[in-house]
Amino acid sequence: MEQAKDRIKMIKAALGSLQPTVLTVEDQSAHHAGHAGAKSGGGHFALTIVSDAFEGKTAVRRHQMIYEALGDLMKQDIHAISIHAKTPSECSEF
Repeated sequence: MEQAKDRIKMIKAALGSLQPTVLTVEDQSAHHAGHAGAKSGGGHFALTIVSDAFEGKTAVRRHQMIYEALGDLMKQDIHAISIHAKTPSECSEF
């Protein structure tokens, strides 16, 4: 449990570079117990992020920006991540 909290803190810190106005990270690793990624130690997360940095960017580019910000966390600490990336004008969905 403590490891999950640490990973969430690291994910939030890494994504701070995108200056989000909304940032939620949910650890969903328990839903994937026994999954190959869980065995390797990587967590499963759901991410909601709202940022002006996404303005004018395609969904693919937004995801690339997030992966770039997460950097090495994607290699060991994160096995899978579900991403909802929006601009402030699009965030009425949340």
